[in-house]
Amino acid sequence: MTEDIDRSEAAQSGDAEEHSGHGDYITHAKSIGSWMFSVDHKRIGILYAVTVAIAFLAGGVFALLVRAELLLPGETFLSAQSYNQLFSLHGIVMVFGFIIPAIPGFLGNFLLPLHLGAKDVAFPRLNLFSYYLYLLGLILIFLSIVVGSVDTGWTFYTPYSARTGPAVLFLAMAVFIAGFASIFTGINFIVTVHKMRAPGMTWNRLPLFVWSIYSTSIVQVLATPVLGITVLLLFLERLLQIGIFDPALGGDPILFQHFFWFYSHPAVYIMILPGFGIISELIATFSRQRIYGYMAIALSSVAIAMLGFLVWGHHMFVSGQSVISSVIFSLITYLIGIPSGIKVFNWIATMYKGSISFKTPMLYALSFLVLFTIGGVTGIMVGVLAVDIHLHDTYYVVGHFHYVMMGGTVIALLGGLHYWWPKITGRMYNEVCGQIAVFLIFVGLNLAFFTQLVLGSRGMPRRYNDYLPEFTSLHQLSTIGSWIMGLGLFLVLGYLLFSLFRGKKAGANPWGGATLEWTHTGPRPDPHNFHRTPFVTRGPYEFDRIGISRSETAEADQGEDPPDDVLNQDRT
Repeated sequence: MTEDIDRSEAAQSGDAEEHSGHGDYITHAKSIGSWMFSVDHKRIGILYAVTVAIAFLAGGVFALLVRAELLLPGETFLSAQSYNQLFSLHGIVMVFGFIIPAIPGFLGNFLLPLHLGAKDVAFPRLNLFSYYLYLLGLILIFLSIVVGSVDTGWTFYTPYSARTGPAVLFLAMAVFIAGFASIFTGINFIVTVHKMRAPGMTWNRLPLFVWSIYSTSIVQVLATPVLGITVLLLFLERLLQIGIFDPALGGDPILFQHFFWFYSHPAVYIMILPGFGIISELIATFSRQRIYGYMAIALSSVAIAMLGFLVWGHHMFVSGQSVISSVIFSLITYLIGIPSGIKVFNWIATMYKGSISFKTPMLYALSFLVLFTIGGVTGIMVGVLAVDIHLHDTYYVVGHFHYVMMGGTVIALLGGLHYWWPKITGRMYNEVCGQIAVFLIFVGLNLAFFTQLVLGSRGMPRRYNDYLPEFTSLHQLSTIGSWIMGLGLFLVLGYLLFSLFRGKKAGANPWGGATLEWTHTGPRPDPHNFHRTPFVTRGPYEFDRIGISRSETAEADQGEDPPDDVLNQDRT
C-alpha cells in the first residue's frame, strides 16, 4: 500500500525520530496528568472508551432493573414513578452518554489519523476540549438523579417536560453541552479527512471506516445545532416562562417534536453509520477479499447521511400532521432503506468465495448482518403510514429500535473492539471466551427484543409499568433474554480486562489487515503514529498485493508478527 518518504515532507508531522526511543503511546508517559491532558488522539480515544463504558454499564443496569420490574404484572419493587424515572434514565444515558459518542469518540479518535497516515487529528487541543465537554454533559446527566431524576423519557416531550421536576433543567444543560462536543468532533474529523491524508491517499483509497466517520461527521455538524437550540428554548421556557412549546403559555408542543426529530432521526445515523464502517473492515479482513462495490458502499454512507434529514416526520404520523406530509415522509423512508440494502448486498458478495476465518470479530460481523437486517426491515414496516398508526408507541417500536441500536451499533462496536484490541493494547484476548460471548449476546438479544416485536404487534404499549396477564409469558422471555445478553457482556468485560494483564502479547499485524494501522505501526502505535510518513500506492483491501495468506493470520493465536515482508510491502 505504501512507500516511505521523509516525514519532513509533511509539515504536520513534526520530528517523530526524537521520540523513537520513548516507547509506544501507552508507555512513553505514565502519569495521570499525561493522560488527562494529552492531545494524542489515541489517548483521547482511550479516555472516551473508559467513559462510554461507564455510561454503558450504568445504562445497562437501569435496563436490567426495568426488565426485572416487568417480570411479573403489577408493581413489584418499583413504584410507577420510579419506573418512569428509571426507563427515562436508561434511554438518556444510553443515547446521549453512550451510543452517540461511543464509536466516533473511541474508535474514530483512535483510528482516523492511523487510517489516513497522519500524525494526529487536525485540531488536537479542540479534540481534548470536546472530550471534556462530553464528560461534563455526562456528569450533569448523573447529577440529575440527585435533584429528583427526570421522568419524561429520553425524548423530553412537551408540554410535560415544560412542567415536571427540576431535573429537566439539568438534562437540558447536559444535552446542550454534550452537543457542542459532538459538533466540534465532527468539524475536527471533516477537516482531518480533507487536509491530513498521507501522500497518495486519494478518496478512492480511503478505508471504508473513514468514509463512515466522514459521513457521520457531516450529520453531527448539521443536525446537532438544531437539538442544541431546542433544549436551550426548553430551558428558557422553564426558567423565564416564555411561551414556546407549552400551550398554556401560547406555545406549540408539536413544534418541539419537529425540532427534536429533525435532529434525532439523523442522530440514528450518527449511531449506526460508524458501525457500517467497522463491518466493512471486518468482512474484508476475515474474508481475505477486496470489498465488492467499494465505491457503492462509500457513497451509500453519504446518501444515508443526506436522506436522514428528510424523514423525521415518520415519527409524527399520529401527531395531526397533514396526510400529504405523512405520505411524503413515508415514501422517503422507503428510499433510505436502499443504501442500507446496497451495503448488506455488497458485504455478502464480498464474502462469496472468500477464505473466511471465523474469529470473534467476524462472528460479530455475521451477527450484525442478521440483527441489523431485522432492525432495518422492521423500520420499513413502521415507516408504512397505514401500519404505523397501529404500532405507534407500542413495544414493536422498542423492539425495532433496539435491534438497530444493540443489534447494529453495539454489535459492530464489539466487533471493532475485538478486531483492534491487539493494536490498542498490544495483547490478545481468549478466543474461546470471545466466541462464547458472541453466542450468549446473540441469543439473549434475539430473545429480549424479538419478543418485544410480538408484544407490540399484539398491542402492548411502551413505557407502561404494568400489563395484562396474557402478556406475562412474553415479558418473562424478554427479561430472561436481557439476563443472557447481560451475562455475555459481562463475560466480554471480564476476559478483556484479564487480557490487559495476562493476555499473550500481540504481533504488529495479527489478523493480516491491509490498512495502515496494521502494516506500518508496531503492536502498539508510537506517540506520533509513524516514524516516516507513508506514501500510499494501492487500495485498502488489496490483500493479494501484500501477500498475506490465511495461514499467516493464524499466527495471532500465538501472538506473533506476520513475516517481515507483510509489514514492509511496496517500500522503496
